[in-house]
Amino acid sequence: MSFFDTHTHLDYLQRSTGESLSSLVANALLADVQKILIVAVKQDDFENILNMTALFPSQLYCGLGLHPLYIQEHQLTHLDNLENYLRQSSTNLTAIAEIGLESSIPELLTDECWKKQCEFLEAQLLLAKQYQLPVNLHSRKSHDQLFTFVKRLQLPKAGVLHGFSGSYEQAKKFVELGYKIGVGGVITYQRANKTRQVISKLPLEALVLETDTPDMPVFGFQGQVNRPERVAETFKSLCELRAESPEVIQDVIWKNSCKMFA
Repeated sequence: MSFFDTHTHLDYLQRSTGESLSSLVANALLADVQKILIVAVKQDDFENILNMTALFPSQLYCGLGLHPLYIQEHQLTHLDNLENYLRQSSTNLTAIAEIGLESSIPELLTDECWKKQCEFLEAQLLLAKQYQLPVNLHSRKSHDQLFTFVKRLQLPKAGVLHGFSGSYEQAKKFVELGYKIGVGGVITYQRANKTRQVISKLPLEALVLETDTPDMPVFGFQGQVNRPERVAETFKSLCELRAESPEVIQDVIWKNSCKMFA
């Protein structure tokens, strides 16, 4: 089987463990993870992530973007820098990511910070539209607000709603606009009943797999850094939730992911 981990911070995993990039890629390949998308959170990540993907162009792809969690650090010049990298059109730069809205941290919800979150989101969505790239979207307690942006701007390549934890109705609205739903380790926990139910009902063509490496550990690996190879654990849980055969699930999700990010 072939898997595509569509959302990782592989640079942060490497930094935290000290492992070589070749070792991380080899371990992923042993678990049939053939392709990995590395997403940025800050301007300072951009150059390193591009260098990583250049070393393994058949396995590694990347998305550059400014994450809402760090909105207080982002400057307008960082948006200019992002566009400069997009203009250079690196082959394996296949997304604008990770971008979105964050509504669970009080200090990021002041009028000033929320306004800045919205401005940076819109600016990056417009870059995605201009350069015809998909986006990988962070949305914590902000699905409805985020939806108003993506519906209004109508991106030609849409993208993925990462780490989704909303309702079926919310997911369905994004899917109807052409977005995929990122399926991560949360579905490996029996207690995550709402998310498991949503994932079981959505069209298979609307799903992709992700780990959020080194975050969001799967069940059985709590307290450990997450890794791309753990996408296989999420796949097992997904197969338990779906009526389709594992072979069909793997094939459709692989094609979904490659079409979006490779």
